[in-house]
Amino acid sequence: MSDTDDPAAADVQAGRVYDPSADHSFPDERVNDVLERVASDEEIQTLLEAQNVNPVTRKRYNDHGSKHVSIVRNRALCLYDLLKRGSVSFNGAADQGLDEADEAVIVALAATLHDIGHIVHRDDHPYYSIPLAADVLDRVLEELPYYDLADAVRVKGEVLHAILCHHTEETPLTTEAGVVRVADALDMERGRSRIPYERGGRGINTVSSQAIRNVRLGPGEDRVVRVEIEMTNAAGVYQVDNLLKAKLRGSGLEDDIRIVAVNVREDADQIVERVEL
Repeated sequence: MSDTDDPAAADVQAGRVYDPSADHSFPDERVNDVLERVASDEEIQTLLEAQNVNPVTRKRYNDHGSKHVSIVRNRALCLYDLLKRGSVSFNGAADQGLDEADEAVIVALAATLHDIGHIVHRDDHPYYSIPLAADVLDRVLEELPYYDLADAVRVKGEVLHAILCHHTEETPLTTEAGVVRVADALDMERGRSRIPYERGGRGINTVSSQAIRNVRLGPGEDRVVRVEIEMTNAAGVYQVDNLLKAKLRGSGLEDDIRIVAVNVREDADQIVERVEL
């Protein structure tokens, strides 16, 4: 598979990947430290690999392993940065009396651990993620120099809230949780469905992912963030109208994010040319 077929590599090439050296609109020393620790944490990295067995190997579903997590985390941090630049307020850390720098930490940790419940079962995995993530967070937060016991408890609670609320059955009560919820649905390109598709999986999630060529995040005009999605046939509408729309609805970010999906296939028989949310 070439880099152009790999959403993670495409993120890097297109500048959508979170870059610790970039001029962000938020204090990033703390989240950079967290990202480095996560990358070298044996337990977390093993969980991210093992959590892919149930959805992909056993259920022939789309990727939910380390690649998915990397893309979701990068897009969550990019989305967070764009919203901050647009003066959107974040209440998760603030309500708890935590620092502004903890907003990005909450987003990064929740995006990293949101799917580890898959190691138990694909079905109802957000609820299994909670106790598993709680154990990991107890250890990780204790190792960080920024938090005393009280602050660690508060950060942990906000991370768990964001993990739970990536599930459409739950309502995010914080902007941080809304960001993780939307970012989870923004991993939709064809690279995500490559393995189940090559193994013969032809479910709607797999087929519709094959129709998504590219996703771009940037500042918007009428709204703070504009998400542009390129699809090559009408099957991609399922990803946009069913999955992404469901995640955006109730996220608290409906008035801040504009979704524009365009069919880039060049022929005269396009069933769907453009979808906007």
